Amino acid sequence: ACACVRAWACPHVRPPPPRLPVAAVPRRKSATSQSKTEPPLLRTGTRTIYTAGRPPWYDQRGAQSKEAFVIGLCGGSASGKTTVANNIIEALDVPWVVLLSMDSFYKVLCEEDQALAASNDYNFDHPGAFDFELLVATLRKLKKGKSVKIPVYDFTTHNRHKDWKHVYGASVVIFEGIMSFADKDLLQLLDMKIFVDTDSDIRLVRRLRRDIAERGRDIEGVIKQYNKFVKPAFDQYIEPSMRLADIVVPRGGGNMVAIDLIVQHVHSQMEERELSVRAVLASAPQTDPLPRTLSVLESTPQVRGLHTIIRDKETSRDEFIFYSKRLMRLLIEHALTFLGVRGLRVSILRAGETMEPALRAVCKDVRIGKILIQTNLDSGEPELHYLRLPKDISEDHVILMDSTVSTGAAAMMAVRVMLDHEVCEERIMLVSLLMAELGVHSVAYAFPRVKIITTAVDKGLDHLLHVVPGIGDFGDRYFGTDRSDQWSEGGEPEPPMSC
Repeated sequence: ACACVRAWACPHVRPPPPRLPVAAVPRRKSATSQSKTEPPLLRTGTRTIYTAGRPPWYDQRGAQSKEAFVIGLCGGSASGKTTVANNIIEALDVPWVVLLSMDSFYKVLCEEDQALAASNDYNFDHPGAFDFELLVATLRKLKKGKSVKIPVYDFTTHNRHKDWKHVYGASVVIFEGIMSFADKDLLQLLDMKIFVDTDSDIRLVRRLRRDIAERGRDIEGVIKQYNKFVKPAFDQYIEPSMRLADIVVPRGGGNMVAIDLIVQHVHSQMEERELSVRAVLASAPQTDPLPRTLSVLESTPQVRGLHTIIRDKETSRDEFIFYSKRLMRLLIEHALTFLGVRGLRVSILRAGETMEPALRAVCKDVRIGKILIQTNLDSGEPELHYLRLPKDISEDHVILMDSTVSTGAAAMMAVRVMLDHEVCEERIMLVSLLMAELGVHSVAYAFPRVKIITTAVDKGLDHLLHVVPGIGDFGDRYFGTDRSDQWSEGGEPEPPMSC
């Protein structure tokens, strides 16, 4: 079994860092239960950019409604393509970027080609050296917002590593390589084509430094390869492709005027593609009956008593924690009855850590992962900032857990993340302590095969889109960061995150 939980955030205390540990729980059929792949990120000079984080990329129906903006960077070997890419990322100042290198897609060499490569007689600068079929398929999935696996190529052994990198889609994808414009299908995926033009002498000096320091080559071998393959390939394939570029950047990464023009264009494209999902959900009329996919925990005297206590704003924190845990235990036990078969692997996603002990108490072999979704205070939209998912999650039954759901916008994002990782919709279950009718309808309308489990459904939302009557800000009350002046007339504080 496996599980993931959502990292809680609060404006009154410093939120925990997103690098939360993932509990690796022994599984019956596998020695390891958690992927060791680091979260997709890019470190620049001044910032760490989590490439998985992004605003909604789907509409109120849960369907993908915008693709990532893909920038293609082409140029000769050691022309400064990666430097230009990093400068663009730095100037963009958005935390939703994926940097994809064509170097990852060199073909695996046979023994004969391995021998040629060892003697610097294999042409790595020819279009035939690249696996364009895999490259196009990967970039197409990435453009559509899907989770992809990227091969890791070892330039010393001329082979791919066994473990591939996991990368999840973003608003902007920057793809760079010497043959970025060499394939017709690849060109069709590029929204913006940039050619980095650098003097050949500078490129040769850079290549000498790089191949000797990073790839274990000797100076004679580098020069031999340059004269035999690199320069002819540039003259035959790379330089002629300059005519396909939308923008040519002379002098590489030092040309900040060109970088600024590129960034302005990308910003304008991103503004045109902005979506407002939460506002649309909040304004939708709710006249339909509650969906059949909803299951509400039976309202026994015990359940009603627990709700009375945790909904009372005068309840002490110790009592709030004690009775919330009891209600969570009942909720989890009720949710697990819908899995039907014992021993199934279960992933718990988007859960406040408050709900994790209740799960572990009844399902000891779950795998734990993390997702962090926070509301953008300017736009009001949920944003995915971080995720760490169990390995092979597409084979699991997935439970998304959160303490409260109001509009359903963040819960929809969590479901969309699972679908992007090829989890079947009917294998996903949303479990929440308390939900608003609007949130139930939003999730059920977008994802009609997702099972929804809760202990109670409240009728309305206030003008701040908080559940009414609600239970206050669950995280604040549970962790002891609540303020008495936060409570509104409807009984709901102003939480930093709402679903």
